Amino acid sequence: MTATQTDQVLKRFVADVRLSVPTVAVWAHGSLALGDFQEGRSDLDLIAVVESPPDAARRERLAEVHRRLLDEEPAAAKLHCSYMPEGSLAEAETDHVTWAHGTILERPVTPVTRRELLDGGLALHGPPPSELLPPLVPGQLEAYIRRDLKEYWLPATGRPHLWLQDIWVDLGPLVLARAAVTLRDGRMITKGEALTELLDLGAPSDLVHDIRERRYADPVPISRAERVRRGERARAFVRDGIRSTLATDEGSA
Repeated sequence: MTATQTDQVLKRFVADVRLSVPTVAVWAHGSLALGDFQEGRSDLDLIAVVESPPDAARRERLAEVHRRLLDEEPAAAKLHCSYMPEGSLAEAETDHVTWAHGTILERPVTPVTRRELLDGGLALHGPPPSELLPPLVPGQLEAYIRRDLKEYWLPATGRPHLWLQDIWVDLGPLVLARAAVTLRDGRMITKGEALTELLDLGAPSDLVHDIRERRYADPVPISRAERVRRGERARAFVRDGIRSTLATDEGSA
């Protein structure tokens, strides 16, 4: 089998990180681990377990690793990685050094990511997640999802300009569908599975088709007026869906 650009960039990334900082493990989560990865479209979501928190010098070294990859490997444009110290794996609210969107920042590794890792994270180097990552506390995942829907996504539906962008139209409904399934029966589903769930939630079929085309095919460009109408329908569906999902979940608790 011929190695893909993704295979090549992952292999190089692991090698470069191991040369830059003492590295215990490197794991993949998201669509790459869940079996719904789309070459050239999906993000490369990674976690590197390192021996100790990166100091200023190591942070700069890691940033240079990512910058060099961006310059030399096209697939690296979608690569994101959080660096978790081995001694902090149990600390779910702790911010970790992260490379995302072309810069070094700090953010936590969420319960959703932790659940993906525990369910089927790919070990690119070192022990698998199940050997190092503590299990989630009962209710931890569900509490995070409720908070994310209520405090992040619901307010976002009140900002119409966001929904003129493809990424919001794509992510908002898919986040809602995946959240609804997890809150309902505890399962984690892929974005591909979420497209089917969207129809069951009553999403407009043409909106679902639009999202599917962008993920798996080549959509036809749309006009500004069509983009405005699509954004209004997407944010209205997500707003109403969040309210319904949270009300149903609270009523069944």
